[in-house]
Amino acid sequence: MKQVGRELGVRYVLEGSVRKAGGRVRITAQLIEAETDVHLWADRFDGPLEDVFELQDRVAIAVAGVIEPALQAAEIRRSSRRPTDDLTAYDLYLRAVQYNQSADREGTVEALRALELAATLDPRYGAALALAATYHADLYVNDWADDPETNRREGVELARRALRAAGDDPGVLARAAYVFGNLGEDIDAAIALVDRSVEMNPSFALGWYYSGWIRLWAGQADLAIDHFAASSRLSPHERPARVLLGMGIGHFFAHRFDEARAMLLRSLQHRPGWVPNYRFLAACCVQMGRLEEAREIVEHLRAITPLVVPTAAHWRNLEQRELYLSGLRYAAGEET
Repeated sequence: MKQVGRELGVRYVLEGSVRKAGGRVRITAQLIEAETDVHLWADRFDGPLEDVFELQDRVAIAVAGVIEPALQAAEIRRSSRRPTDDLTAYDLYLRAVQYNQSADREGTVEALRALELAATLDPRYGAALALAATYHADLYVNDWADDPETNRREGVELARRALRAAGDDPGVLARAAYVFGNLGEDIDAAIALVDRSVEMNPSFALGWYYSGWIRLWAGQADLAIDHFAASSRLSPHERPARVLLGMGIGHFFAHRFDEARAMLLRSLQHRPGWVPNYRFLAACCVQMGRLEEAREIVEHLRAITPLVVPTAAHWRNLEQRELYLSGLRYAAGEET
């Protein structure tokens, strides 16, 4: 494999095989880091021979969906082995992704510092600009920003700069759409951007994930759940807490409170410090009549943010917004 990598001039190799037995066919695929011979991902796909074209499509979608997150994780590991005084803008981008995996304020701020330096080295680095914009959105939605309005404006401006620099990149399109939707910009424009992203790359798990959030903010709860599910099918190990949170919110807005509570609780197991999770869980428990549980959740919420009830302006459907805020206000003792 090292020889293959050297001869082709590549760091990663995707290889596979096809075997037939009777009326069935098995396709295997594996992604390998050529330099170390480490297997980053492997899977197999079985089906009847008469459905071989459907099986081929399934393999193509699965492989395309897994390559991006698997390679990003491998590149993060490779970058962390380099000396810090020899980092390129791309290395800084990868480090920012790594910093943010903690999903807390400190990690997000560290990630933004790395991305600011990356943008200084390459002012037209669209991916870094778009990622920085999403981290500003995270600060905003979790009430972690020292100056929320300034932070909001910076996030929107970074997203616009990213589109000007790399508006034909599906990742940039999806992240910019997420930022515009989250930070109160035109929701129809956000939908158009994210739809373009997944049209360009139907196997782009991150695009479907961001589309799920944008559909939630637009009031399309069931479509949002479908898009979160598509993201999870393409990349089942990426962002499980946030996917569960998004699907839980979708069920909440659809008045399926039992399903919503179960998913929100599962999400909290992955990321116990995520502010929106506590807010929606408290509101959900109120709608279910679980008032003591709702008040206990609010006490946990107060330990991580002074703002229990947000403005929630990014939830564009007024009926859904009131369902959320009325339950949260009741749990917080702000309304009887």
